[in-house]
Amino acid sequence: MNPLHLDAQLCFSLYAASRAMTAAYAPLLEPLGLTYPQYLVMLVLWETDGVPVKHLGDRLHLDSGTLTPVLKKLEAQRLVTKARDDVDARVVRISLTPAGRGLKRRAQHIPKSLACQTGLDLSAIARLREELVALTRTVREASAADLTKGSTP
Repeated sequence: MNPLHLDAQLCFSLYAASRAMTAAYAPLLEPLGLTYPQYLVMLVLWETDGVPVKHLGDRLHLDSGTLTPVLKKLEAQRLVTKARDDVDARVVRISLTPAGRGLKRRAQHIPKSLACQTGLDLSAIARLREELVALTRTVREASAADLTKGSTP
């Protein structure tokens, strides 16, 4: 296959798969009043409540310009609160409200519903996820190394 054909591009396959997955989440998240990016933030907070905004950005691979509007919407929905850290006022912590914590129970079915839609068994899903995590790490490390060297692609 010609390496410059669209169908030969790994990036396009990943992009199309990502869009399909995000679209599959929409009807599952709609009853919760969440968008996909809001759901991702809530997943992090359900793991560990009261985290700095920087931690959320690091976990989700998002910059503050992308994350800030998502957090503002969650705050407007009264699912999270923002507060300055007691020790370091430069740090803003995001915490779940009682409504935000309660939403976790209503979201319990989402991972299983999505897994069913993939047509993959649990072991195949785990392998694919591991491969994607490794790919992400490798590409990020290569990009960081290129920036350190000052090289261009």
